[in-house]
Amino acid sequence: MTMTVATRAIATARSAVRASRLRNVFTAQKSQSHALLIRQMSSEAQSMRSEEQSIAARLRSSGLFRSQGLIGGQWIDAYDGRTIKVHNPANGEVIANVPLMSKRETDDAITSAYDAFKSWSKLTAADRSNRLRKWYQLLTTHKEQIGQLITLEQGKPLKESVGEINYGASFLEFFSEEAKRVYGDIISPTIADRRLFVLKQPVGVVGVITPWNFPLAMITRKVAPALACGCTVVIKPSELTPLTALAAAELSLQAGIPPGVVNVVMGDAPAIGDAILASTQVRKITFTGSTAVGKKLMAGAAGTVKRVSLELGGNAPHIVFDDADVDVAVKGVIASKFRNSGQTCVSANRILVQQGIYEKFCNAFSKAAQDLQVGDGFGEGVAQFFQGPLINEAAVQKVEKFLRDAITKGAKVVLGGKRHSLGMTFFEPTVIADVNSDMLLFREEVFGPVAPLLPFRTEEEAIGLANDANAGLAACVYTNNIQRSWRMAEALEYGMVGVNESLIATEVAPFGGIKQSGLGREGSKYGMDDYLELKYVCLGNMDGN
Repeated sequence: MTMTVATRAIATARSAVRASRLRNVFTAQKSQSHALLIRQMSSEAQSMRSEEQSIAARLRSSGLFRSQGLIGGQWIDAYDGRTIKVHNPANGEVIANVPLMSKRETDDAITSAYDAFKSWSKLTAADRSNRLRKWYQLLTTHKEQIGQLITLEQGKPLKESVGEINYGASFLEFFSEEAKRVYGDIISPTIADRRLFVLKQPVGVVGVITPWNFPLAMITRKVAPALACGCTVVIKPSELTPLTALAAAELSLQAGIPPGVVNVVMGDAPAIGDAILASTQVRKITFTGSTAVGKKLMAGAAGTVKRVSLELGGNAPHIVFDDADVDVAVKGVIASKFRNSGQTCVSANRILVQQGIYEKFCNAFSKAAQDLQVGDGFGEGVAQFFQGPLINEAAVQKVEKFLRDAITKGAKVVLGGKRHSLGMTFFEPTVIADVNSDMLLFREEVFGPVAPLLPFRTEEEAIGLANDANAGLAACVYTNNIQRSWRMAEALEYGMVGVNESLIATEVAPFGGIKQSGLGREGSKYGMDDYLELKYVCLGNMDGN
């Protein structure tokens, strides 16, 4: 008996030793494999940095890599010599130092625009049209280079960046044509010896304040109609992505747009904004950005009674009904949600799915999201990348905050939910199910690669959930029922509604929202209206000699 126990004890000890050795071998192999992976990633990152430095060097030699402000046709530094750094969000490296401009530079830019307005507004519509079209042609000619510039400073995949150039340039082409279609009116008089006319005239100097997520398109969508109408502009791009704006301004000069018509200042955003608001020479402000900043601009514009156009935050509901084509819905919502890493104002922010297909859609959508690639915008196979980095660390922390809030309130992470192994500001494509209206993911715009899924039962419930928001920019409906699609389009409190299509923005249709998503419309023939003043002219005593 004793021998048997002893034998078993010895056997157990030997087994434990063998297991320990195996674990040590496995651990060593795993460690070696991990070290190899780290070295490989480090080597790839170094290679990528070298490629990006080479791209930046080529851009500088092309003359499109500008790092000074533009005032009155002159490229200038900040008057006090201060600068700010522009970083590549994919690796954190400094791309350029640009001027940290403030009130004095902005006042000079406004004066330059005011002086240029006197001659630019007097050109014939055909002349302005030709110059805008030349600008469009130059942008399309250099789309690969400027696309690289967008990827460098904003981080989106190169394919998306080039797509933004095409989209942004389309506004220059469209409004170059609309410049020749600004018509007045003749009104039948109520008194026989009078003749009544309505003229349309340019507003004047326009302050253009744009965000970082579409550093070219948000500029051309505003500047093209302004210039077509005869206005001049002072552009303040985001300090995170000023280089694209400066390259576009360089091409405007090459296109023959006179000095002073297009001016660009950047740096101290509050000081620049206050100067634009205070100036009586600036007659209009157009802004794309957060609702909070839009409200401040709206209040500030009251002091000089400026005209204001605002394209503010969204909280887009995408509603998938039982009768929808699930494959079409998955493809559409994926494209909307993860384009530009979810950093768009019309991104699918709340995905409402009818209970009958909720599980089926969740599985199919999660599989599609899992197949998405994440990486540097210049990486190999970039055409397949749907997601680059978020713009900065603050954006990542916001995403994490929203996820923590949802999880503590009962939501379930189906996919992702954390920072990507690539580091920096890369974040995993994330799907989170069983979201409800008490969560930040429902109430606010996450502006990141997080797809919140919410079940609903009836059409009426879906409408109630969708409209339960202060925002009213864009919504999308997936259904094969034509009557339902019409009912939903009418019932949804949004400025734009897509039916079985999520990527609906185009230069020929009006872009804009209702409620706290803003005022005015951009694009289409309606996009000219905000840059024109109506003037009524009455000619009296027309029966006299």
